[in-house]
Amino acid sequence: MSVLLFVLGVLAIAVGLAVSIALHELGHLVPAKAFGVRVTQYMIGFGPTVLARRRGETEYGIKALPLGGYIRMIGMYPPRRDDAPGTIREHSTGFFQQMSAEAKDWEASQYGPEDAHRTFSALAVPKKLVVMLGGPAMNLVLSVLILGVLVCGIGLPGVTPTVSTVSQCVLPADAPEGTSCEGMPPAPAAAAGIEPGDVLLSIDGRDIDGWGDVTASVRAAGDRTVDVVVSRDGEQLTLQATPIVDARPVLDADGRAVLDADGELVTEQVGFLGVAGTPDLVRQSPARVPGMAWEAFTGTARIVISLPVRLWEVGQAAFGTQERDPNGPIGVVGVSRLAGEVAAAEQPGFELREKIATLLSMLASLNMALFVFNLIPLMPLDGGHVLGALVEGVRRAWARLRGRPDPGPVDMSRLLPLTYAVASVFLVMTVLLLYADIVKPITLFP
Repeated sequence: MSVLLFVLGVLAIAVGLAVSIALHELGHLVPAKAFGVRVTQYMIGFGPTVLARRRGETEYGIKALPLGGYIRMIGMYPPRRDDAPGTIREHSTGFFQQMSAEAKDWEASQYGPEDAHRTFSALAVPKKLVVMLGGPAMNLVLSVLILGVLVCGIGLPGVTPTVSTVSQCVLPADAPEGTSCEGMPPAPAAAAGIEPGDVLLSIDGRDIDGWGDVTASVRAAGDRTVDVVVSRDGEQLTLQATPIVDARPVLDADGRAVLDADGELVTEQVGFLGVAGTPDLVRQSPARVPGMAWEAFTGTARIVISLPVRLWEVGQAAFGTQERDPNGPIGVVGVSRLAGEVAAAEQPGFELREKIATLLSMLASLNMALFVFNLIPLMPLDGGHVLGALVEGVRRAWARLRGRPDPGPVDMSRLLPLTYAVASVFLVMTVLLLYADIVKPITLFP
């Protein structure tokens, strides 16, 4: 069964990644077609074509290597100013200039004069930006939507107001684990008759929606006798509890204990009842989603910014004795392996809901990574085309201000040597991560 679950986990993340890539390319395709650009190919993957079908002027297909995707638009590079579209002429220049010229000639051979207005290079700058940002924007939307499903539909790790344990006595906040109750005052919850399994409905007239309400109500009660309404075996009971004022840890906005500069607990004199809630996945407000999306974005951006250093560390781990950073970069094989590990895990408290939540979290992180990575302002990434469009816009605006002729679109073919260099670096990075994911994989469970 565990092998089958492992395979299902791998398939689940593979399908999710394929859908993410397909929607990324759809984010390019839709605005390109809407602006009249002739799109000849929409492909998921690279390498040999596995399946393809032509619809109208566009060929839609799937390729063998699921490492990305692309759409092919005519006229990515502008024709020479003195050539009509479709014209190919002899050229004899330096190596880099020849590379640029050959690329422009190939582009020009893909369409005739009648389609000159339907090229990508003929688009206005704002339309170019929409086309090139459409793919990353789709991944951002997907990441936020998946986080919304996770936060509001399944829930985040938290504590429910179902009582799991009841303290029998009141121990000091800094008492070591296993301290005896001998000589200690009885806990208010036990004295009031609260039992494990009770669901706390209200305390001191305040309705309980989450564990935060329990903490706030008890601490605010001080040492007053208050009504505690619980649900037990389908019956609603009203109990009388008298919290005691005791030194309890100060909690931050996320419910974590606050430590001082020396690492010691910061305490305050507040009401204490003596109950513990039940750890579970707790549905949250949609207001949590933007903050989580921002945290995912900034965390991914930090990884991308420090990518050279992190890849060096991956290489040291893969070819040496160091352990891999669990928060470092990971390849497709590593992600698939983690997904299989999650699906096949047999850990206490890690059941189907927790597994689905973890897989969704992984998919949200993958889409955020696709969003951030594609914004890197280097060719052949979307960010390189975006930078080219922005430079074009600045050049044209500057020419207008100076009363000069329109300089025309930026010729990105001149950056082909840099494009090939960057693509080679990405290939090396992919191979390194593939090797590291095999010989020194990141695991979630020991």
